[in-house]
This record gives sequence, structure tokens and C-alpha cells, in this order.
Amino acid sequence: MAFKIDTPLARRMAAFVFLFFIFGLTFWVLSPFLASLAWAGILAYVTWPMHQWVCRRLPGRDNLAALLMTAGVAATLLLPMIWVLVTLVGDLAAASAVFRRFSADGLPPLPAGVLGWPGGEWIAAQYRRVQADPAWVRAQIHALGLDDVANLRELAGDVGRNVGKFGLAVFALFFLYRNGDTVLEQFRGVATRWLGDAARGYIQAVGVTVRAVVFGIVLTALAQGLLAGLGYWAAGIAAPALWGVITALVSMIPFVGPVVWIGLSLSLLAQGETQAAVGLFLWGALVVSWVDNLIRPLVISGPTKIPFLLVFLGVLGGLNTFGLIGLFLGPVLLAVSVGIWREWLVHARSA
Repeated sequence: MAFKIDTPLARRMAAFVFLFFIFGLTFWVLSPFLASLAWAGILAYVTWPMHQWVCRRLPGRDNLAALLMTAGVAATLLLPMIWVLVTLVGDLAAASAVFRRFSADGLPPLPAGVLGWPGGEWIAAQYRRVQADPAWVRAQIHALGLDDVANLRELAGDVGRNVGKFGLAVFALFFLYRNGDTVLEQFRGVATRWLGDAARGYIQAVGVTVRAVVFGIVLTALAQGLLAGLGYWAAGIAAPALWGVITALVSMIPFVGPVVWIGLSLSLLAQGETQAAVGLFLWGALVVSWVDNLIRPLVISGPTKIPFLLVFLGVLGGLNTFGLIGLFLGPVLLAVSVGIWREWLVHARSA
């Protein structure tokens, strides 16, 4: 008996291979832009209530409403990023000059105020030991590339490329504003067909988690960087914009931001600037850290109903796996996983 190719199983296998091939190539074509598209989706979701308010004020003029919202997001986010980049390039050049001076002349003398610290004698002895070996100091600075302004400008160039990707995200944002309702409805339909009614709960968990992460991690980190930068400027820290950006980036990892302003406070104290050091420390402890230690856990854990520890691990794991966009993907994946787990528990108890 001859084997018949035209069977339901063969047709399903052929359809599966065809779909896998098509969607695989589609993913390959879009892969360079997936991060930008993800940022566009996040921005659209977070600002969607405001977009709906604009649409109500401009009935029947969806294109104009989308254009106004896109311009507003660009002015709010993109222009400050460009300003920070320009300022950062200048601060990096100044920092490179300082490191080149250290590399050529060795470390400067340790301020006398350090001897008055608890354990100051031990700190001074260790510093003198390092200071007595300028070749080692020079090698460490050179190994880190801190004496080469080209390396530091390349770092700023990476920031510039990310600004370019963000510009593409803003461009895609216009189309999401204009067609967002249709796209979301189609996505819900496909997800419900494949996952059943549970898909609606998963989609809701994703939305709540994204909003909580945006306000709980990104915006609080930006607020910390801005507040810390003002404190650095008032305390007379060199390159306050650079240190403010560093503080904001570090603050995306919960409870790590104080490392920066505590270190700069100690630096001022070592230079004999006691009043500035104490002022910066109090500013960091009473204002900057208040945002991190109180607001962030409440904003994240409250709406998501997920333990803050899981969100914290999701942020770290997402950053390690996916890069900056992992700030959102990590917690979102954990939120969906927790939602599935809780659904299984409900079914197990009712069985």
C-alpha cells in the first residue's frame, strides 16, 4: 500500500514548519529593533491614560492626538537625555585629565583630616603603601582605561547610541498611540485563543507590573539622581552631572545608590570640607535615600501583590540577562510566573 502524503498529520506538520520559518525570519528581521519596540510599548502603556485624555479633548483627530503625545514624550524624556549626554562628555574629559595627572605624578598626599577618623592611622598607612608604588597606580589606571579620553568618549558614545535607539522608540510610539487599541485587542484575541480566559489575567499582571516597575524603579532612580546631583553641586563636588548620572544608574539596583553619595561625603571629609561633607551626607540620608527605602517598595509591591524580594531578584536577573530592558522583562516574567502559580494553587484547592 503506497504511503499517502496528503494526510491531516502531514498538512499540520507542513503548516507548522511553514509558520516556524516565517515567524523565525520575521523575528530575525526585527531583532535589531526589538529593544526599541519594547521601550515604545512600555512608554505607550504607561502614558496611555494621558493619551486617552488628549483624545477626548480632540475627538475624531487621532493623528493629531498621537502627534501631540509623541512630541510631549520626546520633549520630556529625549531632550533631557541629550542634555545629560552633552554635559557628560565634558565631565568625562575633565575626569580623564585628573586620572592622567594621577598616572603621571602619582596619587596626591592624603588629607590630614583622615588621621582624625576612627581607624585613620590604618587608612593612612595603607594609602602611603599604595602611594609609594606609582608604577602600580599607573598600571591600574591604564588597565581601566581611565587615562585615555578616547575610552571615556567611547563610553559616552555608547550612551549616544542608546539615545538613538530611544529616538526610534519615540518614532514607533506615534503609531502605537494611533493604533494601540487595535493592536491590544488583536493581541488579547490571539492570547485568549491559545491560553484561554487565563490570558486576560496574565495580560493584566504584565500591565500592572510594567507600570509599577516604571514608577518604582526607573522614576525613583531618576529622582534620586536628580536630587543627588543637586546635593553634589551644592557641596562643590567636581562634575556633579556625571556623578548624578552615575547615582541614577546605580540606584536602579535597589539599596545600592548610597554607595555613591557616602563615598563622595567621605572624600569631602578627607579634604577637610567638614561642613560640606556633613551636609551632603544628611542630604543623602534624609532626602535621597528616603525615595529609595520608602517609596520604591510601596510603589512596586503594592499594586503587583508580589513580594519585593521577587521583584528585586527579577530586576537583577533581568539586567544580567537582557540588559537595560531587562529592568522590565525580569519583573514581568516573574509576575506572570507568580500569576500562573497562584492559578494552579486555586485549582489544586478546588479539586
